[in-house]
Amino acid sequence: MLLDADFEFIHEEFKAARVTHGQLDTLLANGWRHFGTYFFRYNLGFVGEDIRLVTPLRVRLSEFSISKSQRRVLRENADLHIRVEPLQIDYAAEELFHRHKQRFDHHTPDSIFEFLAGSAETSPCETKQIRVFEGDDPIAVSYFDIGGRSCSGVYAIFELAHSNRRLGIFTMLKEIEYAIETGKEFYYQGYAYQGESFYDYKKRFRGTEVFDWKGNWTSQ
Repeated sequence: MLLDADFEFIHEEFKAARVTHGQLDTLLANGWRHFGTYFFRYNLGFVGEDIRLVTPLRVRLSEFSISKSQRRVLRENADLHIRVEPLQIDYAAEELFHRHKQRFDHHTPDSIFEFLAGSAETSPCETKQIRVFEGDDPIAVSYFDIGGRSCSGVYAIFELAHSNRRLGIFTMLKEIEYAIETGKEFYYQGYAYQGESFYDYKKRFRGTEVFDWKGNWTSQ
């Protein structure tokens, strides 16, 4: 990877037991993410053996519209129902996490608590979950943070037997729907990488902007 002469390497972290809605907005707008109480930002990462520029992404919701393929995802999952609730990781969610992680062939996480606090009371910011049901059976859960002007996707898990439903995209669309309905300005879908990678699905939302690590967000 070629870097500009004025490129500045960034790798920062801190822990916080509590952040306000406004503080979360500011952190997200400056490229920060968090897992539980651990907050971090970095602008270089490994993709295989390559070193790539990390690209924080967000959707400017006033510019968002559903693509043809995303509309198909909603239509194919119209038989499902969802519940939006405060964060509460129970035994069923832990078991679903362990089934879901089998889709990874490297850097496989050990525990869902590597990414999330156990409950709304112990999360450093307001965190909600979307539970997805087929009949009475829970088949997916996604977790997202609430700021003053923004929502931010954190993590999602789903039953591998339902991979054809593209439930990761489905729950992101439902998080965006929630953000729009509650009057938010931005939805942060997390980090991706410059060039092709496993995380390219995050780039496929209309209205997406990319952070340049100099304080600027630009349309991709």
